[in-house]
Amino acid sequence: MTFEDLAQRAEKVVGRLQVQLPPELRPLAKGVAVHYESTPSESVLAEGFEPDILGLFTGNPHGTEFSHSDPAPPQILLYLENIWDFTEGDPDAFVEEVRLTYLHELGHYFGWDEDDLVARGLD
Repeated sequence: MTFEDLAQRAEKVVGRLQVQLPPELRPLAKGVAVHYESTPSESVLAEGFEPDILGLFTGNPHGTEFSHSDPAPPQILLYLENIWDFTEGDPDAFVEEVRLTYLHELGHYFGWDEDDLVARGLD
């Protein structure tokens, strides 16, 4: 499957999820840019992330002020070729993993730590 095919599938998944979120969370979720990349960039790897990472939230969580050390707006990065490899090329598993990874990273935007994400089934 090409990257373009994976990106189209992932965009549909994210779009459907945003509509299904509780009404108070929808505008917040839609305000966070989602970028689809094949794999992590060298700069992400240089920060110590593993090459097989599935997704990443960057920026300041909702409700916090911008810091000078991280002035970039919040964004979610989904690494589609990594997700495809993780799901062993199963299209249904890919869709489910995109869903879970997006919600996991969105949880970080809401300020949830790893324990909060586990409690919500987003680990």
